[in-house]
Order: sequence, then structure tokens, then C-alpha cells
Amino acid sequence: MKLSKRGEYGLRAMIDLANYAASSQVVPIKDIAAQEQIPLKFLEQILLTLKNAGLLQSKMGIGGGYYLAKPPEDITLGQIVRILDGTLAPVRCVSHIAYEPCDCPDEETCGLRMVMLDVRNAIADILDNTTLADVIVRVRQARDNKSI
Repeated sequence: MKLSKRGEYGLRAMIDLANYAASSQVVPIKDIAAQEQIPLKFLEQILLTLKNAGLLQSKMGIGGGYYLAKPPEDITLGQIVRILDGTLAPVRCVSHIAYEPCDCPDEETCGLRMVMLDVRNAIADILDNTTLADVIVRVRQARDNKSI
């Protein structure tokens, strides 16, 4: 799995929005773009995709912007990556959502496939068990340790 710029920017924007979730604050897209140094037009496309997938809500007009559709504890990094980048599998023959048979002689005993399945499962385990709330906690801890 290689995280695309779309996936990276989407994760960064969602983490940024998670910081405002407790106050239910609507965050203007231009503020997210400036804070995370993401091109505004690209961010608009990314956030619209996440909104259409049900992870974000938006408010139009003056004071408008985006906010999380669910609590940060209920949104995993795996959900975000799959929405923006698709499968987590490094090769198609180990993908759960985009499986395609490989052209090796025996898929069941293919050593490469076995290792790539382990890689896929390790990535999925981490991303599917890490929420936006978990990331916020880690960032706060890192900042606290940095200021000591």
C-alpha cells in the first residue's frame, strides 16, 4: 500500500477537524487548507468525497464549513484511507475488496502472496484499530513531551 497525496491530505484534514469535534465547531475549508498546507481546490474534492461517504457534514454560507458527521472515536483511519485510496492490499490477490487472481502457478502456496497477505493484514489491523480520537491523544502527548 502506498498512501496517495489524496489519502494523506484527507487524513490530515480529518485529524484537523477532529480537534474541533468536542466543540461542534464548523471549520471553514480555507482554514483547514491553510493549517494543513493543502491546495484548496484539491481539498474541496477530498472533503466532498468524505462527505458523500458519510464521514463529514457541511454547512453552507457565512460561517459555513465542515465538521465530522460522527464522533472522532467512531471514525478509523482505515475507513478514510479506503474511501480515498481504495484497497489496502499491496497486491490484488490479497485484497478483500478488489480481489483479482494472480498469475502465479498456485495461489494457495505462493510465498509472495502469503507475505503480502501478512503485510495487508498488519496495515489493516493498525488503520482499522486507530481512530481519529486516538491520533488526537497521541499528538497531545507528543506536544506535552516536547514542551518538557
